This record gives sequence, C-alpha cells and structure tokens, in this order.
Amino acid sequence: MFLNQYRHSFDDKGRLTIPAKFRVLPDEGAYVIQGLDRNLMVLPPDVFRVIYDRLMAMSLTDPSARLLRRIILGNAQQVIPDSAGRILLSQNLRDYANLHDEVVFVGQGDYFEIWNPDLWAEQETLLGDATTNAQRFATLDLKTR
Repeated sequence: MFLNQYRHSFDDKGRLTIPAKFRVLPDEGAYVIQGLDRNLMVLPPDVFRVIYDRLMAMSLTDPSARLLRRIILGNAQQVIPDSAGRILLSQNLRDYANLHDEVVFVGQGDYFEIWNPDLWAEQETLLGDATTNAQRFATLDLKTR
C-alpha cells in the first residue's frame, strides 16, 4: 500500500529514486501515466491492467474514449527500477508534469503520484481548507464500518 509523502531529486543522469517505502513493485516494475492534475500516476501492473481493460472496452466511435486513450496510453511508460530503486522518466512525461530538479511522491493506496513541488503546494492549499472540504465531501459515503 502506498501511503504518505516523500521528496526526492533527480540525479545528474536524470534518474529519480523511488522512496524506499514505495519500492514494493513487482519485478515487471510499474506503468507511469499522465495524471489528470498535471501530475504523474505510477501504477503497479495489476492496477494498470484494470484501467487498460476499461479503455479497451470503450467504443472507438466515442470521441471522449479516443481522447482518454491518447492521454493515458499515448503517453504511458513502463519503468523497471534499477538495483538502487531509480527510474528514468521519458521527457514527454517530465514536461507534462513540469518536473525539473525535485519532486514530491504522494501515496494513493493502490498507486502513487509524482508532483512538481509547486503544483503539489497548490493541492495542499486546497486540501487544507476544512470548511470547503466538509462541503465538498459531504455526499461521499466514507464510513469506517
């Protein structure tokens, strides 16, 4: 399970070290896709497969389905961490998420995200507004039992 937040920097060869707590990926690594908030999503193969199967089940005659396939599959990259837990992200993914020197890894349970620190700070501002959050999430059925 991917939880919490971690900051890491790219090394001089452009590799990014995955936080130790996130290195529970299988031998086949993970899939990196564009997130919907100018971030990246790093999905273990089983999670990626669920999304992939849903995309493949969508009708090619639906313009929104074609766009979603282009966003997700047209930019997806399989990454296999090296022995030191480092990955190399494609330039198009780095450009999309505006990643330069430092990044923020954010756990999301079944997957994790990679954020530009400034964009993540904007998200934290949104997340920190308790009054708005109470209204925003009121309709969600979030029960502990």
